[in-house]
Amino acid sequence: MTPRAPTPPDRPCPPSAPSSAVPPGPAPEPGTAAPGPGPGTGPDSAAGSASGSGPVSGPGSASGTGRHGIRAAWIMLASGWSGNQFSALLGAYRTESGLSESTVTGLFALYVVGLAPGLLLGGPLADRTGRRPVALLALALNLLSTCMLMVGAAHPAWLLAGRFVTGVSAGALLAAGSAWIKELSAGAAEHTAARRAGLFVSGGFATGGLVAALIAQWAPHPMVTAYLPHLALTLAAGVAALPAPETLPGRATGRTPGHAPGRAPGRPPEPPHPDGPGPAAPASRQHAVPTGSTGPTGPRPHERPRHSFARSVLPLAPWVFAAPTIGFATLPGLVDGGLDGWRTVYAGLATAVVPGSGLLAQPPGRRLAARHPLAPALAALVTIALGLVLAVLATLAAAAHGPALALLAAAVLGAGYGLALSYGLTRVAALAPPDRLARLTAHFWTLAYTGMFAPYVVTLLSGPFDPPVLLGAGAVLALLTGVLLAVLHRTPAPRRPDAGGAP
Repeated sequence: MTPRAPTPPDRPCPPSAPSSAVPPGPAPEPGTAAPGPGPGTGPDSAAGSASGSGPVSGPGSASGTGRHGIRAAWIMLASGWSGNQFSALLGAYRTESGLSESTVTGLFALYVVGLAPGLLLGGPLADRTGRRPVALLALALNLLSTCMLMVGAAHPAWLLAGRFVTGVSAGALLAAGSAWIKELSAGAAEHTAARRAGLFVSGGFATGGLVAALIAQWAPHPMVTAYLPHLALTLAAGVAALPAPETLPGRATGRTPGHAPGRAPGRPPEPPHPDGPGPAAPASRQHAVPTGSTGPTGPRPHERPRHSFARSVLPLAPWVFAAPTIGFATLPGLVDGGLDGWRTVYAGLATAVVPGSGLLAQPPGRRLAARHPLAPALAALVTIALGLVLAVLATLAAAAHGPALALLAAAVLGAGYGLALSYGLTRVAALAPPDRLARLTAHFWTLAYTGMFAPYVVTLLSGPFDPPVLLGAGAVLALLTGVLLAVLHRTPAPRRPDAGGAP
């Protein structure tokens, strides 16, 4: 849609025709089709793209925002790396540092405890103060957390603080960084903006654990040297992201939302957004519906973003990390009986296989989304169920072919993780208004990370139930979640009070 030319100051627009407070988006890159109303190209894709000191608009700006989006995305690689480097060292902490099983598993859980405040505080803070300062501060905190873990090699009490701060910093990076990178990437190819943060996080998950495990297996002082690569990566990511500008409307130009760029002088302030403070986009942009997804699979008329989020994202979100953590935290401990001397390397290999297969699964997921917006979510749940069935077979054949079959199960669970993550981030980007993008993204990540408690549920219930039974029950639960998701998409959306009875 071609944006309407601004009304001159001597011709104020009548109140009945307010203009959008959302500035026009950047021109598409050469050779790239203009983004349509598909996933990841909702109202937020045009809000706050910036280059230099002000918002980006006009010809030639797309390449600048695409470049800044890639540079800033390296902070997400550092975030994913920090989360998984410790996971590969669980066995090493037991053997090298003499920590008990309960202490090691408690340290793993402390990361998830720190994620919740990082996500729930980082998202709203980024929506108020800007994405850039919150993301860069969280990156500095992420660097500090790794220093704490290194000190913990001599003073184990520092491991508690280090793991908690790792969770807080990673959560804030996921909330603020995902929104920042998505908006900086507004000029990139279709769907790239929405999935770029997820791709870099998955890359960090895939490489961080493997590199840490290889160093811990052969390098001296493994509980210190295993963390050195993350220090170098975090410093490099910070240097790369520093030139990237702010993208939050108003903060990018020093203006308040009531004086957003793009509104002609003399126009009245925009009405408040129905979900909270900030201007409302015109009806044609409030909830962009993916092409071909009007009706039960897309944001419905008069439906608040949180209602669409509850229908299309909430049931799937916990599986995003339940699947991979079972693959690299639960399965290696069930099949490592014949891996004497190689447990750390095997654990590192598992932490690389899971997110690595998740990266490979995302292109097929995009092709599925082109057929039907809900297809990637259903495919993710079916894939996770298949991976859990393979995990059952791996535990039953642990003495013979357990390690190899467990790696295959981990790869399948990782593919389900990749499909689920790509779907979740794309749907959130399509549903969220510009002034709530970081907040809704934080809600998604918070729900997704609750799935990291899945290994502890398996451990807790492994007394009265055998692990194969629990893993089989998980497969059934994944399939039932897919049924629930399909039913919710066929359920009529709740009517807004001001809808006047319109369907």
